[in-house]
Amino acid sequence: MTTAAVVALGGGHGLHASLSALRHVVDDLTAVVTVADDGGSSGRLREEFGVLPPGDLRMALAALCGDDEWGQTWAQVLQHRFAGQGDMRGHVTGNLLIVSLWEQLGDHVAALDWVGRLLGAAGRVLPMALTPLVMTAQVKGAEPDRPDDVTTVRGQVAVATSGGQILSVALDPPDPTPCVEAVAAVRDADWVVLGPGSWFTSVIAHLLVPELCRALVETRARVVVVLNLAPQDGETPGFDQADHLAALLEHAPELQIHTVLADVRSVRDHDVLRAAVESAGARLVVADVAADDGAPRHDPSKLAAAYSVVMGPPEHPGIHPRGPQG
Repeated sequence: MTTAAVVALGGGHGLHASLSALRHVVDDLTAVVTVADDGGSSGRLREEFGVLPPGDLRMALAALCGDDEWGQTWAQVLQHRFAGQGDMRGHVTGNLLIVSLWEQLGDHVAALDWVGRLLGAAGRVLPMALTPLVMTAQVKGAEPDRPDDVTTVRGQVAVATSGGQILSVALDPPDPTPCVEAVAAVRDADWVVLGPGSWFTSVIAHLLVPELCRALVETRARVVVVLNLAPQDGETPGFDQADHLAALLEHAPELQIHTVLADVRSVRDHDVLRAAVESAGARLVVADVAADDGAPRHDPSKLAAAYSVVMGPPEHPGIHPRGPQG
C-alpha cells in the first residue's frame, strides 16, 4: 500500500474497475467522475429534478466499498435496480439516495461525502463539474446514406451510439462550473489516472472542463493513461491503442503523460504503440490486465498488480516498461 495521493478520472464500468484496483494499492484515493449522462435512471432523475446525473458517481462509490460484509452489502444495495412495471422500474437505489441527499443538503460534494461515510468507502468521489452537461460530437458518417457528411450529435447516449466516426467532442455549456475540490485534488496529487472507459464520453470528457483540464496540464502529478482493451462500437470503431492515445492528445495537446498502460494481449502492433507513446514523451508499460473470460474488461486484481508496479519499483517480472522484449 502506497501513501501517494492518487486521483482517478473517468466514469462507468471503466472507472469502477480502476477504483476497485486502486483501493487495494493506495490509501489516499479520489475519484473524479463525468456528469454528462442522459440515459437510464440517471437521465430520468436529471430531467425530473434538474440535478447532476448520479449514475457514474454511484458506480464509483460502489467500487470503493470494502470487501467485508458491510462493504459488500452496501455495494449491492447501492447498485440494486428496481424491476416491476411501474414508475420505479429501472431506477437504482444508489441514484435515489444520492439525489435525496442533494435535495436535503443542497451541496453536491457534502452529499457524496455523506454517502461515502455510510458505505465506509476507501476514498472520495467528486463530480468533474457542478453543472448538468450536454455532450456534443462532430461525427462523420452518422447518417449511413451520407458517409462523408459531418454532423453535430447531441447527448451522451446519442454520441456513444452514433454509428459514425467521432472527430471531436465538446460540452454544452463549454465553460461549466468546475468542482473546486476536484481541481484541487488533481493539483495536489502524486499520480493521476485517466482511463479506462468509454473513450470520448467518460475519459476525454474531463479534458473539456477548462479549469480541470488546466489543472491536469499544470499538475506536478505523474499522469497514467490506461488504454482500453478493444474498440467500442459507437465511440471508437476500428481504433487501435495508438488511436486512443492520439484522440486523447488531440483534445489536450499540452497534457504531459508519464506512463501508458496497455494489456499485453490487446495491443495489435507493439512497435506502432511504442512509437506513439515515446512520441508523447511517456513510457509504455505492457501487462496482463484483462479478464480471463475473454470479455473486453479489465480485471481489478490484475490491474492492482500493474498499478503497484507503475507507482512503485521500476522492475517486475512479466511487466515490461517498454513492451515485450525479443
